[in-house]
Amino acid sequence: MTMSEVVAFLSGFAAISQAPVRTNTSVTSVTRADGGYHVATTSGDVSCRAVVVASGACNLPSVPPLRAAVPVSIEQITPFEYGNPSRLPPGGVLVVGASATGVQLADEIHRSGRPVTLSVGEHVRLPRTYRGRDVLWWMDASGVWNQRYDEIDDLTRARRLPSPQLVGSRERTTLDLNALSALGVSLVGRLSAVRDGRALFSGGLRHLFSLADLKMDRLLDAFDDWARVNPVDAHVGERERFEPTRPPQASRLQIDLQRGEIRSIVWATGFRPDYSWLHVPVLDDKGFLRHDGGVVDSPGMYALGLPVLRRRKSSFIHGAEDDAREVIEHLAQHLEDLF
Repeated sequence: MTMSEVVAFLSGFAAISQAPVRTNTSVTSVTRADGGYHVATTSGDVSCRAVVVASGACNLPSVPPLRAAVPVSIEQITPFEYGNPSRLPPGGVLVVGASATGVQLADEIHRSGRPVTLSVGEHVRLPRTYRGRDVLWWMDASGVWNQRYDEIDDLTRARRLPSPQLVGSRERTTLDLNALSALGVSLVGRLSAVRDGRALFSGGLRHLFSLADLKMDRLLDAFDDWARVNPVDAHVGERERFEPTRPPQASRLQIDLQRGEIRSIVWATGFRPDYSWLHVPVLDDKGFLRHDGGVVDSPGMYALGLPVLRRRKSSFIHGAEDDAREVIEHLAQHLEDLF
């Protein structure tokens, strides 16, 4: 779907369900009150027995503290502040982070004519299409998206995984590190420190590449295993494997930020939720919501749409439906117990 199609879908759903949707309304505060909750908004207050927190996990950019050591001559922006390459000053750009946002911005900025260096840490590599189908079709059909949170060994890590290196386009183009290298984007390791005006990058790019390639191949093996025992239509092609990620001939370990080679830094280092309005003690020491499959650590409070809430697809629009059935069943029982 394009952006306008998504907007039309959501607007249509609101109309069909006849839910009392309040648009252009911000929640400014949620507090406990009278056995339930008091919700203050910019269009009036609401008292309720239960609250569903569905505000997502990507409300604020997550930028490492080392940004404070970057020389003042370097312009620093986050994806929230970036609109297009014209927002950046002329000259070289350092994009920090190589997940979905980082690779997309590196591609767009490079195509604007600016030299781009991409700092690569842990990442998830995926082809846009596999055997003639969109890779997300395979994730859905093979059951990967439906893996439940109580079947995952390291749930905390699963909820913190970087977003796959994917770009949405009508051409369904694969945008991975090989594609960026072929365009002329320079690859360096993870930004580990900024010291005396120098950006220092960790070594081990080959290891990072090998690990991402290995995980991708394992996932493709799982797709192939599923296809062998399940009927697939004639449009599904033969088994494929992709060229390993090519390491640069010589990966730079530092860049002097005071010499003018880099004029701006784009921090594509992920996002985090914003719960500044939530005045209920339900956050852990890192600012994340404490919950068990969407049942928050406060009676009558629930969550939907967070990464791997109950399934690997939980944070996608199509993934909220199955989660909602189970979460709302618990919510309904909570209300029944109250009365």
